[in-house]
Amino acid sequence: MKTNSRGQILCHVILILMLLCTFYPILFAVSNSFKTMQDAFNSILSLIPPHPTLENYRYVFQKLPFGRITANSFLIAVSVTFAKLFTSLLAAYAFVYFRFRGKNTIYLFMLTTMFIPFTVTMIPNYLLISKIGLRDNIWGVAFPQLADVLGIFLLRQAMRGIPASLIEAAKLDNIRDFKIMTDIVLPLVKPAIISTGIIFYINSWNEYVWPVLILKSTENYTLPLALQMFVSSEGGTDFTTAMAVSILTILIPLVLYLIFQRQIISTFATSGVKG
Repeated sequence: MKTNSRGQILCHVILILMLLCTFYPILFAVSNSFKTMQDAFNSILSLIPPHPTLENYRYVFQKLPFGRITANSFLIAVSVTFAKLFTSLLAAYAFVYFRFRGKNTIYLFMLTTMFIPFTVTMIPNYLLISKIGLRDNIWGVAFPQLADVLGIFLLRQAMRGIPASLIEAAKLDNIRDFKIMTDIVLPLVKPAIISTGIIFYINSWNEYVWPVLILKSTENYTLPLALQMFVSSEGGTDFTTAMAVSILTILIPLVLYLIFQRQIISTFATSGVKG
């Protein structure tokens, strides 16, 4: 019993240390966003601002069209999320409930695309977006991201957990596939849909490399691109302001994750139940 108790205490200590390592950068950013530049350099590691101020946040809203930039990030993230969910649902349903030659081979081939680095597809996508005139346009950021193999994988795994007899009974009653998907399958995989959508939203919201290639005008920027305006190659001349922008950037994804964390964890926990 004593050995088990010591082991549990050690595990809890390790988990607490890991938690502190995870949360310290966030607390560091929050603290320094309320400091003046002088206070930040004099007490950069201190989590309690000696002279708290909102000047950094005021400066951000004065220098940037922050409402427009936030709307850009929101529109891109929402459109990408809904497009990915729609295409993932259709593909996952087809891979689970349709029978056609080469189904498993096609599915495995699609899964392998998850391991292709972004740098491989970056130039072809950039040339395509430039050709169709969507460069320096927020829809040029969203256009190449209308489908996602991860979504197909997660939703397929969730659908495979539905009893096959339920679907077969519906088909015997001559119910069409679209009706089966909307009335039977979707309610049963709703938690997986929500969690997958949150993952898509957060990934799109935080994306930096692709938007920085496409967007050139400040009014078309997303929030991660706005952050770079306060960071110079020498290490950051507007350090406290950059911290304020970073806090504003993470607020919405953080709130969404806290609300739907159970569904997200549940989806990943059950995604490997059936192959």
